[in-house]
Amino acid sequence: MKQFFYVFLMVCFTAFSIQAQDAKSVAADGPKLDFKISEHDFGELEEGPKAKYAFTFTNTGTKPLILSDVKASCGCTTPYWPKEPIMPGKSETITAEYNTQGRPGPFNKAITITANIEPATKMIFIKGNVKKTPENDGVPVRQKSILMEKE
Repeated sequence: MKQFFYVFLMVCFTAFSIQAQDAKSVAADGPKLDFKISEHDFGELEEGPKAKYAFTFTNTGTKPLILSDVKASCGCTTPYWPKEPIMPGKSETITAEYNTQGRPGPFNKAITITANIEPATKMIFIKGNVKKTPENDGVPVRQKSILMEKE
């Protein structure tokens, strides 16, 4: 019985080792998402117009790259990305659009990309400082909701 147990352990260990090596080779042979620049600083921006920046990336892997989702850290930033697979060696862009209206002050936003890469997510960033325009100087920046207590 002891001998059977040791043989069983050796078989399990060998199978686990082979599986781990296969997982490493798949990651090495798969798609790769490489950005020229992963952070963009807009510097000083006027309040009002939307600020846009296109992040250029290349699939430096050996298989097609598929971006399954791209999400911004808040609703003030909207990402646009290619929905079709990006072939090895090809370049594309992810555009980040930041709405400056009613948002004076510094900002730092993250955009999370989910794709068929290892690890499955990658982040890019935009930052800057929105200057309040003179015509909006007396206008409140953001209105908070008022919750009334029930009597």
